[in-house]
Amino acid sequence: MTTGSPLREGDMLAALDLGSNSFHIVVAQCVLGQLRVVDRLRETVRMAEGLNALGGLSPAVRERALGCLSRFGQRIADIPPRQVRAVATNSVRQLRDPDTFLKPAEAALGHGIDVISGREEARLVYLGVAHEQPPQPGMKRLVIDIGGGSTECIIGRGFEPIERESLQVGCIASSLRFFDGGKLNRKRWNAGLTEVSAQLQQFAATYRVLGWDEAIGTSGTHKAIGNICAALKLTKGAITAEGIAAIRERILQAGHIDDITLPSLSDDRRPIIAGGVLVLEALFATLGLERLQVSKAALREGVLYDLLGRGGVDDPREVSVKALMQRYGVDQAQAARVETTALALFDAVAADWALGSDDSAMLSRAARLHEIGLAIAHSGYHNHGAYVLQHSDIAGFSQQGQRYLAALVRTHRRGVAKSAFEMIPDRLLASARHSAALLRLAALLHRARKDESPRVQARANGERLRLRIDRRWLQARPLLRSDLDSEVEDMLGLGIQLQIDTV
Repeated sequence: MTTGSPLREGDMLAALDLGSNSFHIVVAQCVLGQLRVVDRLRETVRMAEGLNALGGLSPAVRERALGCLSRFGQRIADIPPRQVRAVATNSVRQLRDPDTFLKPAEAALGHGIDVISGREEARLVYLGVAHEQPPQPGMKRLVIDIGGGSTECIIGRGFEPIERESLQVGCIASSLRFFDGGKLNRKRWNAGLTEVSAQLQQFAATYRVLGWDEAIGTSGTHKAIGNICAALKLTKGAITAEGIAAIRERILQAGHIDDITLPSLSDDRRPIIAGGVLVLEALFATLGLERLQVSKAALREGVLYDLLGRGGVDDPREVSVKALMQRYGVDQAQAARVETTALALFDAVAADWALGSDDSAMLSRAARLHEIGLAIAHSGYHNHGAYVLQHSDIAGFSQQGQRYLAALVRTHRRGVAKSAFEMIPDRLLASARHSAALLRLAALLHRARKDESPRVQARANGERLRLRIDRRWLQARPLLRSDLDSEVEDMLGLGIQLQIDTV
């Protein structure tokens, strides 16, 4: 989703965070060029609680989530879709077949839902904290977010993250894993501490070498622990190693999760506080932390500010595309040729195929990246490029967005594999197939890698794509003529009937 044009006075933006513990929505209004939060909603859904070992979701949790999304949908119904973004995190990432949840979830919300990777989640968390608590120039920050199913750790400077990590440990997941049946004892606690600490070791040394000037915790777990520290008069709201130790002892004395009594601890936080404290104790010990400030900002604020930059010069997706082109040594002149022709074809058929600005932007990115696989090998380079795009951590893109790009790159040449579009959401499938057809033609028309403008016109009618090509221009290019003849059959793999006329 892109905002497309600058916000006007009074415009609304909405960001939704479908977390493993709670679902959140924040609505902000543009006032005097700034975002002013006008509404917040939160519901405890506990998605992570409903996950089973096979990647399924319990019916009760599924219905709880859909009910929440239906209510959230009412709140954003009057906000233009281009000014809304919903993201799903670890619990949806863990589903064996995310579409079985996402389809009814998007229907309930009335809006598409982006599934983001752990590192993209980390980037957005850092962005939210940086905007809510502007850093001092040159200062490095460690930001930690303990969610229901995963924990993100980020070191950044200013508004940019330097290092991002995401671990499969969270307050719900750890509570269920280490305190099965709700039983609390020191043996279980130490076993959990050892396991979580071992996972942290994979990046702890790098983080400690980089260092940071201040450490900040965000999300409900940190807020709850900070409030407990304050209620116990251990700190004024910050979290310290001594505070964590004191809370841990109070938890272990309870003997069972249901019997935990801590000042300021809410009833809905009680079942998962033990896992959260355990993860935080492991973080303090492994990273050598002494004190952690607590931020009110979280993923949802990061989504809100990221949404504000989309479609403009600060769009993180454009930054990522440029970085990928540089990293894989893309021939920029060829990429520009293909992009220009692909977008010209797009403009000619956009109305007939109901394609919009988001589709144009994705086609543009795919055109610039269609040859990144050449850095690996020429043979099957479209497959290599698709693999890179689908499996890399690419800032600014959701998992669906990366799969969309990968599908276009995979199908821009040779035969179209039946599996190419299997992981594309139904709501994006038509635009993906149509955009793939345009990219195929653009790449084919510039196979000679020369600076020239193809004398081609395009029209679309249903699933029929008609090209009108200058006869003399085509006669001077017999290889292109042969390629186009073959393309008529290959295009059927996209479900599109290609007709070529010479005039």
